[in-house]
Amino acid sequence: MAELLFELGTEELPARFVVPALDDLEKSIAELCAALNLTHGAIRRFGTPRRLALLIEGLPEKTADLMKDVQGPSVKAAFEADGTTPKVPAIKFAQSVKLPVSELKRVTTPKGEYLMATVEEKGRRTFELLGEVLSTSIRKLVFPKAMRWGDVEQTFGRPLQWIVALLGTEVVPVTYSDVKSGRVTRGHRFLANQPITIDRPGDYEALLEKAHVVADLTRRRAMTVERIAAAAKQAGGTVLQDEALVDQVLNLVELPNPVVGTFEERHLDLPPEVLIQEMKSHQRYFTLTDSAGKVLPKFIAVSNTPVKDVKLSVKGYERVLRARLTDGRFFFDEDRRSTLAARLPSLARRSWIDKLGSMAEKSDRVRALAVWLANAVAQQATVPTVERAAALCKADLNTGMVGEFPELQGVMGREYALHDGEPKDVALAIFEHYLPRGAGDSLPTQHAGALIGLADRLDSLAGLFGIGKRPTGAKDDFALRRAAITFIRIVVAKGYRFSLSAAIDQALAALAPKLVDVKRKAGEPGVREQLLEFIQGRLESTWRESHRADVTDAVLAVGIDDLVTAQLRLNAISAYVERPDFKALAATFKRVANIVEKQAKDVARAPVDPSKLTDEAEKTLYAEVSKVVSAVQTAVKADDFSGAMARVVPLKPLVDTFFDKVMVMADDQALRENRVRLLMEIGALFGNVADFARIQTE
Repeated sequence: MAELLFELGTEELPARFVVPALDDLEKSIAELCAALNLTHGAIRRFGTPRRLALLIEGLPEKTADLMKDVQGPSVKAAFEADGTTPKVPAIKFAQSVKLPVSELKRVTTPKGEYLMATVEEKGRRTFELLGEVLSTSIRKLVFPKAMRWGDVEQTFGRPLQWIVALLGTEVVPVTYSDVKSGRVTRGHRFLANQPITIDRPGDYEALLEKAHVVADLTRRRAMTVERIAAAAKQAGGTVLQDEALVDQVLNLVELPNPVVGTFEERHLDLPPEVLIQEMKSHQRYFTLTDSAGKVLPKFIAVSNTPVKDVKLSVKGYERVLRARLTDGRFFFDEDRRSTLAARLPSLARRSWIDKLGSMAEKSDRVRALAVWLANAVAQQATVPTVERAAALCKADLNTGMVGEFPELQGVMGREYALHDGEPKDVALAIFEHYLPRGAGDSLPTQHAGALIGLADRLDSLAGLFGIGKRPTGAKDDFALRRAAITFIRIVVAKGYRFSLSAAIDQALAALAPKLVDVKRKAGEPGVREQLLEFIQGRLESTWRESHRADVTDAVLAVGIDDLVTAQLRLNAISAYVERPDFKALAATFKRVANIVEKQAKDVARAPVDPSKLTDEAEKTLYAEVSKVVSAVQTAVKADDFSGAMARVVPLKPLVDTFFDKVMVMADDQALRENRVRLLMEIGALFGNVADFARIQTE
C-alpha cells in the first residue's frame, strides 16, 4: 500500500474559497477512484491561503481484476432465422470479447433476448490511473470567481504556482495550465519562501511546519483559538466568541500570530453591535469584553507572521480601525438627525421583490398579519405595541448605518427608536422580530417581536411561493427553508395556538392583488397547498433529527394545523414507543386501523347501533369504549396526549378478545357494518394522537 500527496500551490486564495475547494477536491477524487475500481484508505486534508492538499492513504499497487458482463447485440439481430447460425453482429461481438460464438450467453432483458459475455478485466497500475484522476479533479474545481494568468486559457481561484503529485516516491505526471507536477512545495511566503523537496508523502506536514506553515486546518484552528485566548487574558479581557470569524481568520493565515490593539474610549458610547461589526466585518478583528460582557476599548488582530516591532504593527492596525470607527460615528450621528417615523415614506421607494411591491407595502401587510396573529393567540394586550413596532420595523433599512452594515438591521432600529423616544417595548420588538438570525441564535423574549417576526416570515413565504419562487433542489435563493423552520421554532417555543391554514389564508388574501396576474401550470397545486406541504416538510426534517421516522410519519398523518398540538402529540408517542408493552399494543391498534382503512369506502360513518350487538365480546367492548370516549376527549382538549393514550391502552385485551370471538366481516351486512363502526370509534380514539398503522413494530 502507498500514500498519495496531492497539493495545489496558489497565490493567496480568499478565505471563503479554501474549505469548499477542499470539499470539492476530495469528493471529486473519491468519485473518480470509485469509478475506476481504485480503492483507498483515509483521506487527510490540508489547506491554507496558498495551498489545497490531500494525503490519501492505503492505495494499492494496482486495481483488482474484475469479471465483467458485457452486453452484445440482440439474439434476433445476431442469428439467422434458425436461431443458431451466427450473423455478422454475433461474430464481431465474439471477436471483441475474445470468445467463440458458442460461449456467448443469452439473457432476457426488458427489451428482449440479448447476447452477453462475461470477460475478465485485468487490473491497472494505480500510478497509471492517477495522472488522469488528478488532472480531471483539477478541471472539475469550480470557484465563485476564477482568474486567468499569463496567456493560458485555463482558470483557477487564483494563479496556480506549483503542483505536488507524489505516489510513494514517484512523481505522478499532472499538468494544468502551464504548471507541471513535481515534488517541490514552498514554505511560508515571508518566513521561508524557498523550495522544499518532498521525498515521501508522509514527510509533508512536518516539512511544512519547519517552514512555518501549519497546514492541518484542525491544528491551525486550535492554535488560533488558543493564542487569541492567551493574548486576551494578557490584555485583561475575554474574547467575544465568534466561530464564524475564527473560520475566516483561519484561512487568512498560515501561522497565526495575534496582536492586541486599542481604540479611543470615546467610541464606547456607540452601540456595542456597531463596534463589534466595525471590527469584524472590515478588519477581521476580535472584540474583547470585560467580566460583565461589556466591550473593552481593545481588539485582537491575527497576523500571518510573528511581529518584530509590535508597536509599529499595532499602530497600523489601530490606524485602520480608527478610520472605520470615525465613519461609524458619522453614520450614527447623521442617522439620528431624522426619526424612524420620518423615514417611513421613503420605504415606498424601496423595492422588496419584483412583483411583490415595495417595502412600505410589505410593512403594511406584516402589520395587519401580526395584529391578526396577536388576536388569534389571545395576545390582544400586545396589539398597540405590535402595530407601532410593525409600522417602524423596516424603517432602519434607509439609514446610513444599515446601508454600510446590513447585518445591523433591527439593531439600529432598536437604537434609533429609543433615541426617538419610542416605548422600550416597541424598540425591543423592532429588534426581536429578526430573531433568531441563525440556528444557534436566541428566540424573541416578548410577544410583540415574536408575532411580527412570524408575520414577516409568513408574508415572505406566501409572496414568494405565490410568484413561483419556491426552493427547488439545493437552490433556495431567498432562504425560505430557514424562514419556515424559524417560523415553526417560534410558534412551538411560544406555545402559540392558531390555525396554520387560516394564517396562510390571511397572508395570501393580503397578497391577492399582487398575485392576480401570476400564471400557473395546469394541474399545479394551489399556493396554499404548496405552502402547507412545504412547512410540513420542514417540520418532518426537524423532527427526524431527534425522533423515529415512523413515529414522525404517524404524527404528521393526523395533521399539523396546530403546530403546538402536533409537537405535543409527537412527544407523547415518542415516549410511548419506548414502553416494553408498546409492540403488542401497536399491533392490536394497527389491526383496527387496517380494517377501518379498507372498509372506509363501503361503510359510512355513523353511531354504533347497540341493538345490533349480538356477541358478548362486542357488547363488553362497546360498553368500555363508551366510557372511554369522554375521558379521551377531555384529555385531548387539555393537550394531555399521554393521558389520552393511558385511557385507550386498557381497551387492548378487550379488542383482542373481540377479534378472537367475533367475525367482523359477517355475511349479514347490517352486523358487518355495525362492527366496522365500532372499530371506527376505537380507531378515532387513538387517531387523536397518531396514525398507528404507520408505526413499525417489527
